[in-house]
Amino acid sequence: MIRLLLAEDQAMVRGALVALLGMESDLEVIGAVADGDTAWLDLQRLKPDLLVTDIEMPGASGLELARRVQHHGLPVKVVIVTTFARAGFLRRALDAGVTGYLLKDAPAEQLADALRTVHRGGRAIDPQLALEAWTEADPLNEREREILRLAGDGLSTHDIARQLKLSHGTVRNYLSECIGKLGVSNRIEAHRLARQKGWL
Repeated sequence: MIRLLLAEDQAMVRGALVALLGMESDLEVIGAVADGDTAWLDLQRLKPDLLVTDIEMPGASGLELARRVQHHGLPVKVVIVTTFARAGFLRRALDAGVTGYLLKDAPAEQLADALRTVHRGGRAIDPQLALEAWTEADPLNEREREILRLAGDGLSTHDIARQLKLSHGTVRNYLSECIGKLGVSNRIEAHRLARQKGWL
C-alpha cells in the first residue's frame, strides 16, 4: 500500500481527493488536513510515503513544506496538486525537491497513476508546464522575492526595512532592481507580474 497524507485547505476538494484516491486498491489516505502547519506535524507523526499538497494554504505553503522535507531529509516524496498552471511555481517546486506537479483539472486516474510513478522513484510533471518552465527564467533572487512580496502586502519601504532589519536605502535599491528586471514602472506592477508568472 502507498500511504498518503493530503494537505488541501478547500474542504470540498479535500473530500473529493480522499474519496477518489480511496477507491484505488493500492492507495491509502492516512490523513487529510486543511493547513500547512498541521501537515508538517502529521508528516512527522504519521510518516506517509507521499505528501499530496496544494501550494497556497493557511500556515506553511506547499512549497515551504517541500523545502522542510528536503532540509530535514524526511523519507517522504512530495506531489503538488494545484490550480496554479504557472511555470514559475513549477521551477520553485522542483528546486524544493518536489517530484510530482499536477493540475487540479487533470483526470482522477492521471493523479493515481502519477502517485504510483512518484512512489516508484519517477517524476510526474504536467508536460505543458514542464515545457514552459524552461523557456522563461525567473529573474528574481530570494531577497528580491521576499521584499516584493512584502511590498505587495502593502508595507511601505520603511516597514519592510524594519521587518527585515535592512536600511531604507537597501530596500529601495532592491525594489528598483525588481522593477528594472521585470520591465515595469512601479512596485505594484512588479508584484502583479511576478505573481502572474509564479515567481512569488
